[in-house]
Amino acid sequence: MAGILAWFWNERFWLPHNVTWADLKNTEEATFPQAEDLYLAFPLAFCMLMVRLIFERFVAKPCAIALNIQANGPQIAQPNAILEKVFTAITKHPDEKRLEGLSKQLDWDVRSIQRWFRQRRNQEKPSTLKRFCESMWKFSYGLYIFTYGIRFLKKTPWLWNTRHCWYNYPYQPLTPDLHYYYILELSFYWSLMFSQFTDIKRKDFGVMFLHHLVAILLITFSYVNNMARVGTLILCLHDSADALLEAAKMANYAKFQKICDLLFVMFAMVFITTRLGVFPLWVLNTTLFESWEIVGPYPSWWVFNLLLLVIQGLNCFWSYLIVKIACKAISKGKVSKDDRSDIESSSDEEDSEPPGKNPHTATTTNGTSGTNGYLLTGACAMDD
Repeated sequence: MAGILAWFWNERFWLPHNVTWADLKNTEEATFPQAEDLYLAFPLAFCMLMVRLIFERFVAKPCAIALNIQANGPQIAQPNAILEKVFTAITKHPDEKRLEGLSKQLDWDVRSIQRWFRQRRNQEKPSTLKRFCESMWKFSYGLYIFTYGIRFLKKTPWLWNTRHCWYNYPYQPLTPDLHYYYILELSFYWSLMFSQFTDIKRKDFGVMFLHHLVAILLITFSYVNNMARVGTLILCLHDSADALLEAAKMANYAKFQKICDLLFVMFAMVFITTRLGVFPLWVLNTTLFESWEIVGPYPSWWVFNLLLLVIQGLNCFWSYLIVKIACKAISKGKVSKDDRSDIESSSDEEDSEPPGKNPHTATTTNGTSGTNGYLLTGACAMDD
C-alpha cells in the first residue's frame, strides 16, 4: 500500500519541476491545500442531501402549493393484465405489428391501445410538484453559490488579471474563503452524483453523469496541486447560468409563461456567452498559454487542461441543444409531438385530446403552446 501511495502521489506528476510536497506543508505563516481536506466533502454531501429533503418538504412544497401546483400525476391507465404484461416484460413502445395483434386479442381499436401505452408511460413520470421542488432547490443553491463566488472573486487580483493565477505558483496560500468555496462546491457535486439515481430521469442522464464526474475530478485535481485560483474562476463562470435555468423551469411549472420566456432567453444568452465566449477566451487562455509562459507544463498540467477541454466539449453540446430548440421553434412556430420527442416535459406524452382530434394540434394545448412554449419545454430538459 505504501508503494501504491508513493506511486500515486509522485511529485513529478503533480507538481512543477523542483517542487516537493514538503514545500507545501502547512506552517504558522501560511496554509496550503492538503489532499486530506477533501475528505470533508463526503459528510458535507450527506448533510446537503438531508438539507435538500428538509428544504423540499418545508419550503419548496408550500411554495408550489401556494402557486396552485398540485401533486396530481398524469391520468391513470385503465387496468388491463394483458397490456400490463406487455408493458413490463416486453416493450413500452409497441410497434405497429404488435399493436394490431393486441387489437385483435382484446377487441380494442389500435388508437385505444396506443392511448393506453401513452398513459401508462406517463404514470412513471414524476408530478409537476416534484419537478418544481427539485428545481427550487437547485435554484436556491445556484443563486447562493454564484453570489458568494462573485463577492469572493471581486476582492481577488486574479479576477482582474488572470496572470495572478500563476505568479508565485504553487506557493499560493489557501484562504478560509477559498477553502469554503471549494469544499462547498465539491460537496454539492458529490450530492448530485448520489441523488441523480433517484432524481427525475432525463434523456441526457449519461451526459450529466459525465459532467458531474469531470467536475469532481477538476475540483479535486485543482485543489490538490493548488490551482485553486483559476479553479474559482471556472466554478463561478459555470454557475452563472444555473439559477436562470431553474427559475425558468419553476415559472414554467407555475404557468407564468411570459416570465418563463424571458428567463429562458436570459439563460440562453448567458449560457452561450459564458460557455462559448468567456470560458475559452479567458479561462482556457490562462490555463493553456499564460500558465505555460509563467510556470511551464508538467504532467498534471496536461491532465488538468484535458479535463477542461472535455468540459468545453460538453458546453458545445448543450449550446447546440439550446440553438436547436430555438431554431425549431422559430421555423415552426409551434410544438409538435415529434419535436418534443427529444426533450423532457412533464406532459409530453399525455393523451387528453378527445377522439378524432389531430394529435399534432392537441399537443400545443398543455400550457406551452407556440414558439415560446417550445423554448421553455426544451429548457426543462437542460440541466448543467
